[in-house]
Amino acid sequence: MSRRPEADDLIAGDRAALARAITLVESKRADDRAAAASLLDGIMHRTGGAVRVGITGVPGVGKSTLIDALGMSLIAAGHRVAVLAVDPSSSRTGGAILGDKTRMARLAVSPAAFIRPSPSSGTLGGVAAKTREAMLLCEAAGFDVVLVETVGVGQSETAVADLTDFFLVLALPGAGDELQGIKKGVIELADMIAVNKADGDGANRASAAAAEYRSALHILVPAGVDWMPPVVLVSGLAESGLDDLWSRVMEHRRLHAASGALVARRRAQDLKWMWALVDERIRAKLRGDPRLAARVPEIEAGVADATLSPAAAADEIGTLLGI
Repeated sequence: MSRRPEADDLIAGDRAALARAITLVESKRADDRAAAASLLDGIMHRTGGAVRVGITGVPGVGKSTLIDALGMSLIAAGHRVAVLAVDPSSSRTGGAILGDKTRMARLAVSPAAFIRPSPSSGTLGGVAAKTREAMLLCEAAGFDVVLVETVGVGQSETAVADLTDFFLVLALPGAGDELQGIKKGVIELADMIAVNKADGDGANRASAAAAEYRSALHILVPAGVDWMPPVVLVSGLAESGLDDLWSRVMEHRRLHAASGALVARRRAQDLKWMWALVDERIRAKLRGDPRLAARVPEIEAGVADATLSPAAAADEIGTLLGI
């Protein structure tokens, strides 16, 4: 068994310690959970300084290609970049199956970058249950930009907005079909829309798509808000538009830091994180208590054959848990 990571090793930038630390916080073992909590307590004073950006978009939009290009651009400017790429979970093993490292070839070998694929494990919105802890660990290890790549546009992409400071939606040229496919709620959450693949034959279509997105945002975004989400043109493949994209991210950060909105957003996220952890503890107790483990299959069977209503079943489980 590999040794457990120490806070000092992590803060010193030891990449192996960072990898072990993320493995530790992802563990479901009770003893590992206690060790993870202790480790997080020991590094919290070194967190909070990074720019946290969530990136989402429909499959095929080119998220990984864009992140690879953007990450290398940021590294060239002196940043250290961590990418938390949340993959769909394998139904057999629960592990990450897409292998983002193979699709971010340059970042994968850069000493100033750290890529960590994590299984979503059924978490709504494709955000892994322990992504927030992993983000804090990366910050403590000295990474000043954390990019969270989600699986795609799903029913609960609000999860990524509850982790990050800035929510970027990537879109494809040909907005007519795209606007039908992207859920209204995701557009409403966007701090910026970037139309990707705006190069070559796709340049004109990308410009037309951007105009349609701007019109949609004017309808969806309430008047008088302190930030009107911009729509920009980018190409991960041609590495164009990246400086403009990042300048908008930093403009958003400066405005919200000055107004206090950034601190308020993070405090609200901390509260949601707390309740998410409470929910996780309750579920862990449900799975681990021998009395419950013996009774739950019978309760589930009762609901399945309609001899027990879902509400009554929930009440019985609550009684068994003492809540």
